[in-house]
Amino acid sequence: MTRTKIAITLDTDTLIRLDHLIKEQGFPSRSKVIREAISTKIEQLERSRLATECAKLDQVFEKALAEEGLSGELAGWPEY
Repeated sequence: MTRTKIAITLDTDTLIRLDHLIKEQGFPSRSKVIREAISTKIEQLERSRLATECAKLDQVFEKALAEEGLSGELAGWPEY
C-alpha cells in the first residue's frame, strides 16, 4: 500500500500523552500509533453510519421483501 506523508499539529499535552502511550504499549513510532488510531476511528464512523441507515429501514417491509425473494428462489428446488 502506498503511503503519503502528511504533517499534523498537536498541542503539547496531547503529544506528551501520545508519547506515553507509545512507550507503554510498545508502538514502534508516532506514525504507527496515529495510523492505527485514524483507521480505528474511520471504522467506527463507518459502522455508526451503517447502523444509522439500517435503523431507518422498515422492518416489516424488509422482512416481506426477503421472504418474497426466498420463496421465489425456493420455487425451483425439488421437494424431498
